[in-house]
Amino acid sequence: MERRQVEYFLAVASHRSFTSAAHTLRVAQPSLSHAIRLLERELGTPLFHRLGRGVVLTSAGEAFVEPARQVMRDLETARSVVRTIAGLAGGTLDIVAPTTLAVDPLADLAGAFRGRHPAIDIVIVEPPDAAAVANVVRTGECELGLADVRTDGKTVETLELCRQEVLVVVPRSERFPQVGPVALAEVARMDLVATARGTATRALMDQALGGEGGRPRIAVETVHQAAVVPLVLAGAGATLLPRSLAEEAARRGAVALALSPRLVRPVWLMWRHGPLSPAAQAFIDVAREVFASPVAALPEDDKQE
Repeated sequence: MERRQVEYFLAVASHRSFTSAAHTLRVAQPSLSHAIRLLERELGTPLFHRLGRGVVLTSAGEAFVEPARQVMRDLETARSVVRTIAGLAGGTLDIVAPTTLAVDPLADLAGAFRGRHPAIDIVIVEPPDAAAVANVVRTGECELGLADVRTDGKTVETLELCRQEVLVVVPRSERFPQVGPVALAEVARMDLVATARGTATRALMDQALGGEGGRPRIAVETVHQAAVVPLVLAGAGATLLPRSLAEEAARRGAVALALSPRLVRPVWLMWRHGPLSPAAQAFIDVAREVFASPVAALPEDDKQE
């Protein structure tokens, strides 16, 4: 089995098309198809159902995806180790994070890391939903992940980076309170702007407000995280945001108010148990230094989830 065959297999599995995979890999489709046939012959079973214009993984193909990703990850780790020993720093680090965590704290972490390791590229991807971060890391699709929910299990290790205070962000309007703190029960009765179910911010909102006398009133739901603050500024409703994003919204004209009781969410860095690439280990080391005291930014009374 060759590395090229495994890479081709993962590309076809991702694109569900030989044509699209060949275009992405910049190889001739006949060469890609031949490599996949040789791989299937070597494994002794078809990996794809050919369906005219597309393909679907067979049960054997589905079972092969995670080991194939780990093979590619191990090869990258081996190359990175050699580069490090040879003094040739380089490579790519894949990190999965929901949008709000990609803004804070991942942006600052990425900047600190790149300052020390400018030859290493970072690719940040968004998970299909907030709960999928651990699975993306577990399957080897990304080497590191950030989430606001800790994952238990033997396959994923976690490090608490910090705890973020969450504020309510409201328009400058007499329909909404302009002075805080604001009770969670009062927020639950407001017209709210929220991202779709499954996102980190929506899960936070549902969890925080769901026990305040019923389901929160979602007046506007959007799949676009970037639209949330403009919708609040336009008077469509209020929302919940981590302090850094809430303060940015306030600078744009919204009102950011503390909650009562205060609401905080933990931020976890996670990685798959086992050998890590030098780039991933270096990123974890930088994170440990940056967040040497994870909850130092919060007063003692606020260090509760």
